[in-house]
Formats: sequence, C-alpha cells, structure tokens
Amino acid sequence: PPAAGRSTVMLRLVFLDRDALVADVRRPGFAHEWREYALTAPEETVARLLDAEIAIVNKVSLREAELAQLPRLKFIAVAATGVDIIDLESCKRRGIKVSHVRDYATHAVPEHALMLMLALSRNLISYRTDVLRGAWQESKQFCLFGHTIRDLHERTLGIIGYGALGRAVEGLARAFGMRVLVSEHKHAHEVRAGRVSFENILSTCDIITLHCPLTVETRHIIGAAELERMRPDALLINTARGGLVDEAALARALLNKKIGGAGFDVLSEEPPRDGNPL
Repeated sequence: PPAAGRSTVMLRLVFLDRDALVADVRRPGFAHEWREYALTAPEETVARLLDAEIAIVNKVSLREAELAQLPRLKFIAVAATGVDIIDLESCKRRGIKVSHVRDYATHAVPEHALMLMLALSRNLISYRTDVLRGAWQESKQFCLFGHTIRDLHERTLGIIGYGALGRAVEGLARAFGMRVLVSEHKHAHEVRAGRVSFENILSTCDIITLHCPLTVETRHIIGAAELERMRPDALLINTARGGLVDEAALARALLNKKIGGAGFDVLSEEPPRDGNPL
C-alpha cells in the first residue's frame, strides 16, 4: 500500500482496437484505469486518447497529426510485430516509448507461407473452381489436367528477410526438399557468407518469400525493375507488409504476362488499401 500521505498514480490505458486481436490480454500490475474499444475510426483516435498516458493499438495508426494533439501520451504498445503504423521519429522527438510483440506467430506465418506456396504450385484454387463447376464429373478418365502442377521438392526458394520468421520458413522448406537461398540486403556493398545477392535471388529463384519489416528502406523492395528480373514463372509470396511490393508495378507485370504461358503468381497476406483488385 502507498505510504501515508502519498497517493497512488493512476495511469490511463486505452486499447483502441480490441477486436483486432483474438487473444487474452493480461492487465498490467500497476494502478491503472483501463478503457477499450472494439475498433476506432481515424477521426475518433485523438478524442479517445486525449487523457491517456498509454495507448495500445493493433491496426490503428498514430502519426504526427495525432501525436501532436496528445501531450499526455508517454507509451504506445503495439499489439503486433510491425510498427510501421507508428510515426517513430515523432515519438522519439516527443519522448514517447514504443514497444511491439517479438517472436509473434513464429509457427503460424511460416506455415501459412508454405500453404500459399503449395496452393500456387499445385494450382489448387483453379482446380477447386473446376471441380465446383462439374469438370471432374465430365472427365472421361477420372483426372483433370487443365492447370500446371509443380512440386516444391528440388525447387529453389529465396528468402528476403532472415529473422525468426524467415528462419522458420527455411526449416519447413528444407523439410519439403527445397533448395533455400537467403538474400543479402538490397543495395548491399558486400555479400555475407551464407547469403546470396539480392539480384541473384530475383533472377534464379522459383519462389521468393518476403519476411522483412516495412521501413523506408524496404518499401517497394519489389518494384518494376525487380519483377522484370524475376523468372516469368516465379511465385512471389508476401506474408509480411503489403507496402513491400509496388502494387501498381505488380499489376502491370501480371497484366503483361504471355497469353497461354506462365506469368507471375502472387498471394499477399495484406489486402490492398487503394481499391486495386489485386
């Protein structure tokens, strides 16, 4: 209990988008007032954080425009791994601490990446569509050969982003008999031992998977020039941030593929935000 004549400091915590996180959240052990909202629209952010010292967010962004209006804010807890939703430079100037979740989804994301590789290599979605329209029943020989099927075994996988998730993907890929190459940083002056240059990853790999954070340096790490360098039948897997790929350049690459031939296939975990149907 507090000493006689001293009051306990009551910190205000506000969770702006509780429904974005399906998990039990342990309340802090210090004295606090807890408020949470299922979701928060951009125009509601400042009003809900105005008297808060601590903000908890999962998808809600906090940029300079919002932070400038929140003089009481001292700490932002990002209930996810990526912190690109936070203006870190603005936080640094204002003395606001930022934390995030480390080693998050170290099994779920790699397994999901492998699932996408399998789905694309086996043309699972196209064959499912064929079955739903009755193509299997119409087959005279109890088989369908309308789409290319490729094994993962002995194919070359390029990993861009070699943190906990990239390493976990490597382990799963090797279990499938894949050859794994780990990319050096883009524009690196030297290639470290055990790495392959970014350019060689693009030109030689059957499948490229992205597992890096979204930063100023990695935004549009895959653009028109990179897509042009990739093999015409390459697969691009993005289970990281959508901004790693220049979506306009990707759309052009997909639309310009050879008719009747193989082209770029892509599955991205993050949906586009600008109305682009890709």
